[in-house]
Amino acid sequence: MTEPGRLAVRKTYKLYIGGAFPRSESGRSYAVTSSKGDFLANAALASRKDARDAVVSARKAFPGWSGATPYNRGQILYRVAEMMEGRRAQFVDEVTAADGVSARKAGELVDAAVDRLVWYAGWSDKIGAVQGSANPVAGPYFNLSSSEPTGVVAVVAPPEGPLLGLISVIAPVIVTGNTCVVVASERAPLPAITLAEVLATSDLPGGVVNLLTGRLADLAPWLASHMDVNAVDLTGCPEELAVSCEQGAAENLKRVLRPTGKTDWLADPGTGRMTAFLETKTVWHPVGI
Repeated sequence: MTEPGRLAVRKTYKLYIGGAFPRSESGRSYAVTSSKGDFLANAALASRKDARDAVVSARKAFPGWSGATPYNRGQILYRVAEMMEGRRAQFVDEVTAADGVSARKAGELVDAAVDRLVWYAGWSDKIGAVQGSANPVAGPYFNLSSSEPTGVVAVVAPPEGPLLGLISVIAPVIVTGNTCVVVASERAPLPAITLAEVLATSDLPGGVVNLLTGRLADLAPWLASHMDVNAVDLTGCPEELAVSCEQGAAENLKRVLRPTGKTDWLADPGTGRMTAFLETKTVWHPVGI
């Protein structure tokens, strides 16, 4: 609460690109309202130029992030979870306003988001063992398959679950060594912006996660057709928009994760979202050498 006679310090919400918080290149913003229609804030309205800048940052960060040890990636994700725990009250307020749920229910959703991040952090040095294999072949050779990250992934966050759903689509992408450009929920972007502030002050290298706020219909097709994006997660796309994004993604044979209807983000996520953005490399080696 602002004391009488003192002006409130209004927050200016920006994008998160390359570890920094730039204003939108367009200079535009849009009003974010609560589930009851009350004004909450103005969020940056990202342009195509902002999306291109985000892809450049993600590509620049990819060699270092994919080259880090899985154990190190897991440590960093756990650090992000620690810092989210420290800002729990703010996340609870934002989820309450976005979804119109009680503070108690919002607290459960925030706790689930933190737990989900810890769960994925634990998979960082295990998914390779689960996905890799030693293959029997007819000849005196070792034949070994191992997983590698796909590259830069464009992610359309779900409109529901503005925090838990967001974590559930970002964490499996980055824990496996990919970098990403995320289009936050157009309806409820404030938890995503707060998450960006957490990421910026954690050990996550700049550019590994880039968060855009704005019109989904403007950004998703552009990212899907971008020739330096290797894969797209269309979870948050409505059906018609998902079809046009798939058509754009076909230009450079991107991997595409299709939306599957309404998702229960509280359910066991399984490993499917991690393996969706992994490539398999198989090598042969003569026995005895």
